[in-house]
Amino acid sequence: MNPLLDLRARPVIGHRGNCAHAPENTLESFRQAVALGVDALEFDVRRTRDGAIVVFHDATVARTTGGAGEVAALTLAELRAFDAGATFTTDGGRTFPYRGRGIGISTLEEVLLALPDMPVLIEIKTVEASAGTRAVIERLQATGRCVVASFDQRAVAPFSGSRIATGASTAAIARRCLPALLGWRFRALPFQLMSLPQVHEHIPVPLGALVRAARPAGVPLHVWTVNDAPTAHALWQLGARGIISDDPAVILRARDAWDARGDVGVTR
Repeated sequence: MNPLLDLRARPVIGHRGNCAHAPENTLESFRQAVALGVDALEFDVRRTRDGAIVVFHDATVARTTGGAGEVAALTLAELRAFDAGATFTTDGGRTFPYRGRGIGISTLEEVLLALPDMPVLIEIKTVEASAGTRAVIERLQATGRCVVASFDQRAVAPFSGSRIATGASTAAIARRCLPALLGWRFRALPFQLMSLPQVHEHIPVPLGALVRAARPAGVPLHVWTVNDAPTAHALWQLGARGIISDDPAVILRARDAWDARGDVGVTR
């Protein structure tokens, strides 16, 4: 079973790969995360002007490449010219260890082909990317290892009727917070996964209540973005399943320590 959907699993998920140590959303970052032993990867997709689905977070290329332009206004060929490692630094800009090393922007198809056995959580950043994302996943017969999610419910709607699992949108979660706090238990839900932060717009998310409410429907809750062991341990104690981390090596060690102390079965 896909560990992203398994209520018995406690997956460690590389957020944009191993992005504390490598340029985010690149094959280099993904391969580092896989080498560390992550159970799944999380990344973002957008649509280019000529219809390609690329793995990229921001609306513009400036922050991660040092270039200029909106992803949606550029062709895939134009995006290929940017250095996706250009601005990555871990020392405040004194050094740029990945600059000029040929790290580019990848398509969704390239990532799925390069990592054929890795479960992935795909964040769809725009509605326009949805149809192309579904087409790529289905063409590569990767439906069993992919989960798609978006803050915008409209970006998830095109996956209705497919075999691709979906995550809850912001609106879908918001509608269920009060019932969860009131003790409701959902026997069925229109999504297969919840991927949530601890705080949304300065308001704590009722993670424990949502865990309890969604368990009868078989829907796990994963939390982003967590980069320290004490927080991961607290979330597991609360009943969260997956931890999405910029620094998955830290969370993998935290899980080893958690398992060693015998708390594997805790699912409050």
